[in-house]
Amino acid sequence: MSNNSAPRKAITVNTLQEMKNGGGKFACLTAYDYCSAHAVSSSGVEVILVGDSLGMVIQGHDSSLPVTIMDVAYHMRCVKRGNQGAFLMVDLPFMSYYSDMQTLENSATLMRKGAQMVKLEGGAWLADSTRLLVQHGIPVCAHMGLTPQSINHLGGYRVQGRDPAKAQAMIDEALILQEAGAAIILLECVPRELGSRITEALDVPVIGIGAGPDTDGQIMVLHDMLGLYPGRPAKFVKNFLRGNVHGVQGAIMAYVDAVKTGSFPAPEHCY
Repeated sequence: MSNNSAPRKAITVNTLQEMKNGGGKFACLTAYDYCSAHAVSSSGVEVILVGDSLGMVIQGHDSSLPVTIMDVAYHMRCVKRGNQGAFLMVDLPFMSYYSDMQTLENSATLMRKGAQMVKLEGGAWLADSTRLLVQHGIPVCAHMGLTPQSINHLGGYRVQGRDPAKAQAMIDEALILQEAGAAIILLECVPRELGSRITEALDVPVIGIGAGPDTDGQIMVLHDMLGLYPGRPAKFVKNFLRGNVHGVQGAIMAYVDAVKTGSFPAPEHCY
């Protein structure tokens, strides 16, 4: 296991771009409070996501839909206090970016409180919103594939992009979002081959969750990675705490090492 305890220079969006350009892998995890943010960022994780997944793992809802912008802002402030130099990405929750004015106001709220990037869910229809945010100095991550905020429209948590036509459409839409100014694309629950094709097609970094090992970065929900969330885990989840004698910090470090060496995700975690 690597020793990632030494102080490091703060991670920026340029750092992540340089890692992609150099063929390096980077690790991302969610965090929702001071202690988890400190543990995650001091263990070598490059990106912390304050995700609307807090609706399930913190608030106990059955989806992320009840989460509000104020919920996210509260947890982001807690995370910022514990963060030790990781890049801080924050979700815009359900229906918080349905108009230009609302998109700007809610994004500005998060940026003023410490976010370094906002994440929005959707495809090419996000191009105008992405362009608007970038024009106002707000970096954007576009979340594609399985988008949990659209779970009722999608009909459940299903793999996206299996059909060749839909896969090509996703590639085309990712390129549109990159052209609109998205600095990162996040892919959730897509076949490994599609994750690889999109990563190769784009100049910007691609983060995967259930998108295979070929993306530039990997992300997991912290509670999934530690085996804390009840119920049957998704196929792409691995419990890094199980059998780890070094506890939570050791599990996070093992996750970082597995991402960087390419041993995670393994074939059993891919679609």
